[in-house]
Amino acid sequence: MIVSLHVATGAAAGALVRSRRRALLIGPFLHVLEDRVPHQDIASRRFEIESGAACLLLLALRRGPFDPATLGGVAASAPDLEHVLPWLRPRGKKLFHGRHGWHRSGRFSAAAQLVLAGAILGALSR
Repeated sequence: MIVSLHVATGAAAGALVRSRRRALLIGPFLHVLEDRVPHQDIASRRFEIESGAACLLLLALRRGPFDPATLGGVAASAPDLEHVLPWLRPRGKKLFHGRHGWHRSGRFSAAAQLVLAGAILGALSR
């Protein structure tokens, strides 16, 4: 999944559970489950980083940095940091995106993911 959708679904889960601790615990599991859905990714790492950061900033500004929705968004998107921060990969192996085949290529387009992420974040930002 694209980072923006990880943020959005993590935020939705955090808003539903209404607990900071649960939001932080659910996020990484939600990330792994979402990456099992056959999907397309965005080739631009820069776009992924900037759009994910913008989504998190929106949540933090609208709901507060320690709101369960904001923390859920952080926790659900955090596993993707291992793509860009090499020190998060012990012995060079990725924990969430390693040889286990967690990512599934498929038909859930990046454009559809962006629209869905926008709809979820829009609802949570009201």
